[in-house]
Amino acid sequence: MPSIDDGAGPSAPPLQTLSRGIRMLELLADAGEPLSIPAIASRLGLHRSIAYRILRTLEDHGLVIRDAAGAVELGPRMATLARAVSRDLQSAALPQLTAVANELGMTAFLAVLDRHDVVTLVTVEPTHAHATVAQRPGTRHPLASGAPGIAIQSVLTDAQWSALPGEHVRDEAELARARGYATSHDEVIAGLASIAVPVRAPRQPVAALAVVYVTNDVDADALGARLRQAASAIESDLR
Repeated sequence: MPSIDDGAGPSAPPLQTLSRGIRMLELLADAGEPLSIPAIASRLGLHRSIAYRILRTLEDHGLVIRDAAGAVELGPRMATLARAVSRDLQSAALPQLTAVANELGMTAFLAVLDRHDVVTLVTVEPTHAHATVAQRPGTRHPLASGAPGIAIQSVLTDAQWSALPGEHVRDEAELARARGYATSHDEVIAGLASIAVPVRAPRQPVAALAVVYVTNDVDADALGARLRQAASAIESDLR
């Protein structure tokens, strides 16, 4: 019986419609606000009718919703899918993030390495702070930028670096390896600073536990030590 080519071979071209749908979800996640269908089509370089058909499919699956004005945003089904990503890591990190956020009065978050980017997986804002910095799950930035990226760089193995063509280790990663934490100022978002430590656990993506804040009047060594304590607890819980 002749075999059927399912298009899954190494040289198979990407599925264009699926790729466009994923790009739409990424666009909506990065936008931070509902977008009109013409705006989505324009930003993705698609004809409006094509964008509409893809969005209708995403809408049927609950991945996007439209408000009364017809603007599109991510739907509740996305939250369900997000909770399933590295579920054990999220479960172990959440109590530590909550404790750190409330103790330090800073937004705490866990970010993971996703190819050439660092993506926020889960975030916790302090309960009683008058003003905090929002850090939305799904936020991504290049591996070469920010304290979480530097912290992750500090623990990557040669094999992991070989899977990241074009990436180069920052000098700050060596310092982060020596002192156990990484810092950054005005790199990902102007006016904000961050401190991060790596999180390494079996069968989990390389991650970083971090806080983000506005003021520079902090004891970086003390913050780094507190984050290392939390990271150690996460790693212990996942062993």
